[in-house]
Amino acid sequence: MPDALLPDPEQWRVLPPGLRRLRRTLLVLGTILAVALTLLISLSVGGWPWVLLTAAPLLAAIWAWWSIGAGWRTWRYAEREDDLLISRGVLVRRLVVVPYGRMQLVDVTAGPLARRFGIAKVQLHTAAAASDAVIPGLPQREAARLRDALTERGEARSASL
Repeated sequence: MPDALLPDPEQWRVLPPGLRRLRRTLLVLGTILAVALTLLISLSVGGWPWVLLTAAPLLAAIWAWWSIGAGWRTWRYAEREDDLLISRGVLVRRLVVVPYGRMQLVDVTAGPLARRFGIAKVQLHTAAAASDAVIPGLPQREAARLRDALTERGEARSASL
């Protein structure tokens, strides 16, 4: 898509670090468990040479740490006059355009861990399931503001149809 059709870079909003922090915390906890389990199995099976297998979960965790950061940096969204743009993707860039008049439901969810980190997920539902869009990791206040703004704009656009 030509850059002339996209909003100015100043109009894009990026995700705050809460989602990245949550995912990396879960990664560290999972890595500790995986290393401990691998170490226990390695020592019970064959001793010292098998202990080197504990490097596998550590290497996977290093790659996942980078991947979480790279993925988090690519999420952005922009509210335009007639639609909402959501962009994401490290290797494959994806741009979702959701016209306000096509929105049927704006859903804000936050599980127990997300609430602990002060974040929520905004999900937009449209008549076409393929065009549903998600913005994860927003601060709860911003998620509520976005929900209200999108709902208001959606009602105004659908009333004019």
